Amino acid sequence: MEFAREFGLAANVVEKDYVLGWLLAGIANHPELQSSWVFKGGTCLKKCYFETYRFSEDLDFTLTDVNQLDQDYLLRVFTEIAEWAYDQAGVECPRDTIRFEVYENNRGGMSAEGRVGYRGPMQRRGDSPRIKLDLTCDEILVLEPTIREVHHPYSDRPDGGIQVQCYSYEEVFAEKIRALAERERPRDLYDVVHLYRHESGRTDRSLVMSTLEEKCGFKGINVPTMTTLEGRPERAEIEMEWSNMLAHQLPALPSFEQFWNELPAVFEWLHGALEKVATQSIPPMGGAMDETWRPPAMVQAWHANVPLEVIRFAAANHLCVKLHYIDAKGDRSTPTIEPYSLRRTINGDLLLNVLKHKTNEPRSYRVDRIQGAEATQEPFIPRYAIEFSAAESLSVLDTSRRSAGVNSVRASTLSSRRTPSRRKAPGFGPKYVFQCSLCGKKFTRKSNNSRLNPHKNKQGNPCPGRAGIYVTTKY
Repeated sequence: MEFAREFGLAANVVEKDYVLGWLLAGIANHPELQSSWVFKGGTCLKKCYFETYRFSEDLDFTLTDVNQLDQDYLLRVFTEIAEWAYDQAGVECPRDTIRFEVYENNRGGMSAEGRVGYRGPMQRRGDSPRIKLDLTCDEILVLEPTIREVHHPYSDRPDGGIQVQCYSYEEVFAEKIRALAERERPRDLYDVVHLYRHESGRTDRSLVMSTLEEKCGFKGINVPTMTTLEGRPERAEIEMEWSNMLAHQLPALPSFEQFWNELPAVFEWLHGALEKVATQSIPPMGGAMDETWRPPAMVQAWHANVPLEVIRFAAANHLCVKLHYIDAKGDRSTPTIEPYSLRRTINGDLLLNVLKHKTNEPRSYRVDRIQGAEATQEPFIPRYAIEFSAAESLSVLDTSRRSAGVNSVRASTLSSRRTPSRRKAPGFGPKYVFQCSLCGKKFTRKSNNSRLNPHKNKQGNPCPGRAGIYVTTKY
């Protein structure tokens, strides 16, 4: 709820982000999936690359083992993941809400679409909300996948973090440009422009281009240009669907024109006709700065009166912010500002460094004197670098960690077998069900052992229960 307030989003949108984190943890730590499932798409950008981004709803993976694209197999492993997530975090994914359909896609290859229902911390009544999974085996992987830290900004984040195998930055950039050329959807336009804004200063442009060429060749389409995109009828459809498809994922919706008008610069950069010049930092005001302090790399709930994440979101989306401010004399003002950075003085004061939008006057506002902040739909063209996070938002992890997973959550109900589909599920034979006497959570054991793992109740709080009451035996 604190996070929802921080972003100005509906709580159910944030709850889904929370559950996505735990499903990713389960996938990343399942011994049969961790090395053969490669995370991609908009949720990958949100959870593994960008400090502030649109809240995505789906999980997209490329599978390197075609044998895993099997309905019975997918039902089995996701039932195991659901049991593990329930033990670890109290997230319920009822067995009857887990569904997969394997089908022949329009390329003649095989894909799968999954739906996983859940009951999260909000414990909403009625039909369970669902998370969609898109799985493919016939996508070309041009570059070596990388291991990235999954951003899970909630208080139950595992001690060892969550790491997942995913597309490299250059590959996901190329994939998004290819997707924009093929289907021209609002989220693809939003993603491509953000990829250009955030990383183009240190992204290997030639690698993006060569990867794009291979992906387009694999799909049998031409490498896109701005001219080809402008001449297609789908351009009008993107504009028409812009709000419908993006508004619920964002605290404030940037205009379609703002993103479409920036697209030519993306293609000029991609084709080598434009060099992006690094901009300088806005000069801080208000005293000596603590040069050792940096804002957190990724979003967080600040537990402050001011929704600072809304300001950071506006900055990343090049949107002005309307502040409600009280100065040292007690005078109130409501300036419209362009946010650029957050700094801390040696006295411990947080300063928001901005330009006033109409006058271009540089100012620093003490955060503790800001009474409110609203992201507007008024765009601005940055004159300084946007610096609301560390230069490297999330580090790339050593790929040797891939097999180790998250050590703190390895004691789970997940199978240790690596054999693919159509074999009997792990633990064939009797299983013993025990129920915690304090919170009512049920645990399935392969042996008649009533000792319970450390776990959380349905409110997400640690439960002190350590011994279970025998309920039944399954066969």
